Parts: sequence; C-alpha cells; structure tokens
Amino acid sequence: MDVTLQQLRLFEAIAHHRSFTKAAEAVHLTQPAVSISIKRFEETVGLPLFERIGKKVYLTRAGEALAEQIRVIRREVDALGNLVLSLQGGVQGPLRIAGVTTCKYFMPHLLGAFVRFYPGVRPSLTVTNRARVLQRLGENQDDLVVMGQVPEGLPVETFPFLDNSLVVVGWADHPLAGRRNIPLRDLLQERFLSREPGSGTRAAADQAFRRERMAIEPYMELGSSEAIKQAVIAGLGISVLSARNIRLEVEQGRLRILDVVGFPLQRHWYAVHPKGKHLSRTAEAFLAFLGTEGAAILEDEPNGAALPPAKG
Repeated sequence: MDVTLQQLRLFEAIAHHRSFTKAAEAVHLTQPAVSISIKRFEETVGLPLFERIGKKVYLTRAGEALAEQIRVIRREVDALGNLVLSLQGGVQGPLRIAGVTTCKYFMPHLLGAFVRFYPGVRPSLTVTNRARVLQRLGENQDDLVVMGQVPEGLPVETFPFLDNSLVVVGWADHPLAGRRNIPLRDLLQERFLSREPGSGTRAAADQAFRRERMAIEPYMELGSSEAIKQAVIAGLGISVLSARNIRLEVEQGRLRILDVVGFPLQRHWYAVHPKGKHLSRTAEAFLAFLGTEGAAILEDEPNGAALPPAKG
C-alpha cells in the first residue's frame, strides 16, 4: 500500500485520543488537514477505520486490527532511528520513560540532570498507575519503565538504582507522633488510608501486616500518593508512603513520620525492560547514569526529592 509514516502517525493519534480535534492538537496540525489525510488513508486501505458515535470516535474492527500492526511498525521505525544514532556514536535522540505515579517526585530531576550531560537527548516521561505501566511494559512501548515492585509473570530485566523507604505517616499533631516503638497492632485502631489494589506501596504495606498475621481494612482508598498525602495532612487518617515523597511536608511540620516497629520498609526503585530488548545507546547511557549518579543527584536536590530523616 502507498501509505506514509505521517498517515500512520495521525492514525495513532486519533486512536489514542478518540478525537480528531485532540489528535490535531497533539500533532500540531489543523483538524481539516488531519481529516483529509485520514480520508485518503481509508481510501488506500479500502475500509473505514473509524466510526463516530455522538461526539466520540471509535475504531472499527478493521481499525483495531490495523492499530496493532502500526504499533509493530512504529517499534521497528524507532529501532531503525536508534540504530542510526548508535552508528553515529552519540548519546542523543528520543528517550522514552514510563513510571508509576510515585516516581513523578524524582524522575524529572534525574532526567533534567541527564539532559544537562547530554543536551541532544529528547526525553519523554509517562507517569500513570501500575496497571497501565505493566501494560506499556508488556507492549514494549518504552525504553525503560520505573517501578518499585518487580512484576511477576513478565520476562523482564531489572536494575535497582535507588533506595525506596516506606514509612508510616500521620498529621502534624497525631496522638501517636510522640511515641516510640509503636506496635504494629496499634495501627489497627487508626483510620488507614491506602492506595488502590495493585499499587506497589499498598502491596508492601499489606505484606508487612500479613507477616504479623494481621490485616488492615482501609478507611479510604485513593488513587495517588499525592491524594493520600493531602488526606493525611487534613487529618483523615494515617498511611504508608515513600519517604522520598514527603520530605518537604516533614520539614514544614505538616506531616510526622511515626516510629512504628518494623518500619521503614526498605525497598528499591527499579528500571525495567522486557527481556531480550535491545536498548538504544541513549537508553543504555541513562541506565548507567541511574546506577552511578541517581542517588547522589537526588540527595543534592533542595526541593523534596531526597530522603527525609527516619524519625518524625
């Protein structure tokens, strides 16, 4: 078929946004230009690829089949671009990183430092929930995926690069804030705020209680660490959060780290990619950068990316 890469790019954008208008904005073209290009694409294919129901755009069955093949084509085109960059001998070009929501507190700092070393790199960072990150990992959409819990059932390579201490936190004047060696059982009497099922932080907290033959019944489930942090500050309950995410609030006195027996839970952040994946030279350089420079860079950050004191 006489199909252009631009048509494939526009098709992907519409399939992703489910809107011609949003797709046009994403690719910096006018909506009429996008509509004309897709119409010609459908004429070339000989089948309708989209259908409009109300204000929404949906893929037809033919469109869904084509979308899967286009993902394969895009990966091959990206691999070709990475090969060219590698042959040129430079660390430059695109670097696609995806990570679970909690990594938004430190990954921008690491990417910013990396780009200062290699100005020719064009990074992108997708931050989303764990389920979506695992989907992206399974579909090989990114160069590297950052997460705090290694996935089971997926053939992957994992590279620990950063400590991830999980602590129990309460609001500034929580009754437990002044106590030491708080038994884990005492937390059962507290309103406990948890991430949604499937979250790595939640899984680690649940496992800590299971080891002591206990279980927490969440008072509330929230979809992000930021939402939990604000709920704790507001006095709605206590929770388990990554220490790297709360330094500023602890320093300001809005949160207190509770001295609970068995905490902090010592975990790691991992960079992950599918087993057998051929990393670009840029991705390899970033992986090495995380291992040698990542922790030191975050410890030097003044705005909350580094680890707070272990005790409140």
